[in-house]
Amino acid sequence: MMENYSSTTEFYLLGFHGSQELHYILFMIFFFFYSVTVMGNSIIITIVCVDKRLQSPMYFFLVHLSVLEIFITSIVVPVMLWALLLPGMQRLSLATCVTQLFLYLALGTADFSLLAVMAVDRYVVICNPLRYSSIMNSRTCTWLVIMSWAFGFLSEIWPVYATFQLTFCKSNVLDHFYCDRGQLLKLSCDNTLFTEFVLFLMAVFIIVGSWIPTMVSYTYIISTILKIPSASSQRKAFSTCTSHLSFVVIGFDCCFFLYVKPKQTQAAEYNKIVSLLIFVVTPFLNPFIFTLRNNQVKEVLRDGVKRCYQLLKD
Repeated sequence: MMENYSSTTEFYLLGFHGSQELHYILFMIFFFFYSVTVMGNSIIITIVCVDKRLQSPMYFFLVHLSVLEIFITSIVVPVMLWALLLPGMQRLSLATCVTQLFLYLALGTADFSLLAVMAVDRYVVICNPLRYSSIMNSRTCTWLVIMSWAFGFLSEIWPVYATFQLTFCKSNVLDHFYCDRGQLLKLSCDNTLFTEFVLFLMAVFIIVGSWIPTMVSYTYIISTILKIPSASSQRKAFSTCTSHLSFVVIGFDCCFFLYVKPKQTQAAEYNKIVSLLIFVVTPFLNPFIFTLRNNQVKEVLRDGVKRCYQLLKD
């Protein structure tokens, strides 16, 4: 597999190093994380769609965030789990590699956009509560979600196209557990400096561009909350934001370290660790962050558990 691959039609993933016993242990850990991620986010989607108490813009956005988290982790983790069970390297066709790269970048970009939208939503509800229902009406919320999804998919067409216009002649072995762009650039025998620079600028535009409205919103939010005379009212106002802010800090920090760097071809082990945080840990934390820190969601979950218990008891 070290000949000339100028017309590569498949790639091989090295995955994780170590013995097969270690791979089995990793499989059990990652399978647990993935199962909880899918189940937890599915529960959030279900209760928001079913319970009328959660029919508000904040939970409407949360449903789409949960859908994105399920999709993002499902694009990478099942492939990774399958590779952990099989000895040797896993083969990916060119079409599979292109599809995986495009989908996780597009969904990740949509995720960033939606987090920024959720921050603005929190700003409006706290800083302009009397105008909240008129500003964040159902039409506005729907269009904000549509634009987030559309921006995610449209903005990643050129980066993926440019990546696969390169000539892969060094090897067709990717030292990763998914079709990573940095590893693809390493395999190219073309001069990738210009492509990497453009990709860097796009990453800055997407990630920092989503980070700025989020931070501006929270600057105004904190300033407004601190002016509230009642301590209990302050705590109640903070409680509506802490879940979203916690998720923002985790998600943005991980992707900032992975993508906002001039040199995309960084050390494989570093990329693997940060990628695990993005594809495994962050989606896993999402249901806990938005349920354990949200009294209204916890109340709906408790009522749901009670109803299920009564049905089983009868």
